[in-house]
Amino acid sequence: MIREIVKIDENKCDGCGLCVQNCHEGALQIIDGKARLISDLMCDGLGACLGHCPQDAISIEKREAAPYDEVEVIKDMVPKGKNVVVAHLKHLKEHNENEFFQQAISYFEINKLALPFNLDEVKTEVHKSTIHNSSGCGCAGSAERTFNCSTEETNSSILDTPSALTHWPVQMHLINPNAQHFQNSHLVLAAYCVAFSMGNFHQKLLKGKTLAILCPKLDTRTEIYVDKITSLIDDAKVNTITVVIMEVPCCGGLLSFVRQALEKASRKVPVKGIVVSASGEILNEEWL
Repeated sequence: MIREIVKIDENKCDGCGLCVQNCHEGALQIIDGKARLISDLMCDGLGACLGHCPQDAISIEKREAAPYDEVEVIKDMVPKGKNVVVAHLKHLKEHNENEFFQQAISYFEINKLALPFNLDEVKTEVHKSTIHNSSGCGCAGSAERTFNCSTEETNSSILDTPSALTHWPVQMHLINPNAQHFQNSHLVLAAYCVAFSMGNFHQKLLKGKTLAILCPKLDTRTEIYVDKITSLIDDAKVNTITVVIMEVPCCGGLLSFVRQALEKASRKVPVKGIVVSASGEILNEEWL
């Protein structure tokens, strides 16, 4: 049958994996360094992966393909756990795919006793998301979260803490890579949300370093960012680059900018990647 399905331009794809993380149906995998559509059967053609590709390598085309099968998708998804199932059901609701949604729920009801999770909890989470997500955005990073914060601890340890910022401006579109403060510095490239989530960002990650901030999801004209990072490497001769991103999938685009710049640059620079949780904890820290 003729239907809409994902098409991947392998010449543009750099294998960053953002599309895979955002394909809840499991139709995409990274194979031999490129994103591949592994099953027509699993691809719903709604394109949730499109907005997460920093290289614009994914599009939707109409072609002969096997019909999408919601039940087969659900069968493959159940072993992956409740969170994956919830994300998939939210995805269907957000795109008004009510028929597929009902097929999934019917399958769960029939096989309720064999499920490795509580079906009522799944329904509740999906229902809450439908009510609160008034923007209709399917971005996992936009989900509301509340954290416990001790006022006493905040007053004693944060309010009088001095800033470690050494220069201005810091937004990537506004910085000048040839500015004196960047010369031979240790550079931090941070997503916007990091400093708001991480209370000790200045003392733990920024002290003694220069800074540039950006958002791969919301910023425009991001192709300029690759050129600026390349200039920071070749012209400012930064000594190291620390890339600090949030745990949400869209933040991975920042790492993609750095990888592209490293390919263009004539110098080699050590790069450390740090992933921060939405509650401000460092989840992963490693040299890339």
